[in-house]
Formats: sequence, structure tokens, C-alpha cells
Amino acid sequence: MVSHEAMGAPAAGPEHGGPDGGADILYDFSTNANPLPLPPGLQRALAEADRRHYPDPHYQALCARLAEHHAVAPARVLPTAGSSEAIRRLTLLAHLQGLGTAWVPSPGYGDYAAAAEALGLRVQGWPAPATLLDGLDRAASPALVWLNEPCNPTGVSLPTHFWQTLAEIAWQRGHWLVLDRAYEPLRLEGSDPITGSVAARCWQLWSPNKALGLTGIRAGYVLAPVEAADDLGPRLRALAPSWVLSAEGVQMLLAWWGEEVQGWLQESRRTLEQWRTMQRNLLADLGWAQRATVTPFWLARPPLPARLLGLRLQQLRAAGIKLRDATSFGLPGWVRVATRPPEAQRALALVWHASRWKGEEGDTP
Repeated sequence: MVSHEAMGAPAAGPEHGGPDGGADILYDFSTNANPLPLPPGLQRALAEADRRHYPDPHYQALCARLAEHHAVAPARVLPTAGSSEAIRRLTLLAHLQGLGTAWVPSPGYGDYAAAAEALGLRVQGWPAPATLLDGLDRAASPALVWLNEPCNPTGVSLPTHFWQTLAEIAWQRGHWLVLDRAYEPLRLEGSDPITGSVAARCWQLWSPNKALGLTGIRAGYVLAPVEAADDLGPRLRALAPSWVLSAEGVQMLLAWWGEEVQGWLQESRRTLEQWRTMQRNLLADLGWAQRATVTPFWLARPPLPARLLGLRLQQLRAAGIKLRDATSFGLPGWVRVATRPPEAQRALALVWHASRWKGEEGDTP
């Protein structure tokens, strides 16, 4: 079994961006949530959510609406309390079906490995597409395979030929492919490389709260593979608690694919693309190394030794600015930064210059 330490994450559990129990964060570069204000229609829908009554426990109207958008049978739509809850539930289902290994992207979202380790599955990290393809082709038994497109924390997109080859291997060997689609709505460059025929044979996790900037609402859904809708789909549904979605969650998902929200999202992407260009230029002026990305977030390395980065991040945090330390992703010395408005960018540059440590003189990364 690959431990959290071996993959760069702490044994206490996966780390996340966003609130950390400390003082209020004024400028949060650590979370990938969309920073733009909500469209008025969605604000009204959330305010009018009926909190005095239970939602329909079967979420029939919601599933029908989502199924219509995706052009699938309603039986394939399985509501979840966001992607993190879906990760736990799908891992449990795989465990109950006898799968003993989980392949997780490395670097990647820590909940994939945490869910597998909690159930005693062997965790195998894959740092590159070729590693995954070779490992799955050689595997002696079916495995649970976690992927996201675009990828987190890197912000990169994997090519279509990789997805096609992966699907062919998975179908031959009986592997379960799970696609986390949290960041597809925030893609700023290119197009989705996953074809419809590949996606239809995978478990797909959809959770719009990051694209909407509503991470406090835990709501999403799974699209079950075509061949699993009648068998494994009901089993996954049976593992959920009653009323897995709140009234607010139902309203958010009902509005998600609507014309107003999708139009607002299209405008958001244009704004984020402009802000991202400004922010990457600013970080380049500060001397930060930066990796390519197709999303509003990416990996960057400040020009100082990894041993000093933690101290600088603490200084920033004390000033109300938070960045996501990538050490827990297995990338010491790097941070994941999300695109933020120009005023937040200016604050970051100002505090970064003001918080320079004397011990940095003469140091090189």
C-alpha cells in the first residue's frame, strides 16, 4: 500500500485550500472556486429554496432535468453531496464488488487516496499517463481508476489518444474508470478531449459548485456507465444516506444547465482568461516559475528555497493572503495558485515584496 507520506500528503488526511480555522482570508488564491459574483437568477433561486420541507427523496424532477441535458436515461443520474461524497461512496461500492486496488493521479486530489486507504484498498499512484496505461495493462485483476480532466492541481489537459487507449485497456481488463469533471466548466483553452463513446463507459462525477463559486453548497451527481445503470447504479444509490441533497443543493443543480447560468459562466471564462494573463505576467515579474495550464489555476514556484517557502506562506497568511502549498501534492517548493481579481493580485505582489526574509539573501532555489 502506498501511504499518504509516500505520495506527499500528511497522514492526518488530505489537505485542502480555502478556510483553515485561522483568521479571515482576504484574498484566497488557494481555492479553485470561481471568484465572480453569481447571476441574479441563481441568487433568487437559492434564496427561495424551500427549507421547511424535505426534498423529494428520489429527486425525480432533478434527475429528469439532468438526464435531459446529458441525453441519458434518468436511471443513470445519481445525486450526491458533491464530488467528495461521491468519491467515498464509489470507493465503497468498488470495495464491496471485490476491487482491491485504486489508481490515483500523483499529484492529485487527496480524497481519492484517503477514501481507498480507509477501506484497506491498495493505493497506486500514477505520475504520468504512460505509467497508468502500462500498469493497468499488466494488472492481474480489475482496479478502481481515478482521473480528472482537466487535471488538478496541474491544470493540464490529457490528449484524446490517451483517453481512447485507456478506455480500450479498461474495457478489456474490467477496470472501473472514474472521471472527475469538476473543472471542465472552467476550461479556458481547447476543448474536452474525452469522446462521448469513452465517457459513456465511465463513471462521471459532476459538481458545479467550484464553477459557480458556491463551494459551501455540497451538491453534485454521478452519471453511471451505460452498462452499470441497471445493476451497479441502484447499488450506489442504496449506499447514500436519505436526502443526500439539501434544498439549496437541488436548486443549484436545477439551475446549473439553464441558459442564464451557462451564459454567465461563458462570460466568467472570458473574464478569468483576462485576469489569468495579468496574474501570470505579475508572477513572472516576481521571478516565479510557472507551468502551463488550460484552467484558471496552475502550479508555480517562487524564487526561493523550498525550506523557506513555508515561512513566506505563513507571512502571507498573516496578512490575509492564502496560497495552496503543493508539498502535500508531493511538490515541495511549489504552490498552486488560482486566478483572482486584479486587486487581489496587487495585494499579493505588495505583501510578497514586503515580507522578504533577510535569510533569503544569497539563497537560490
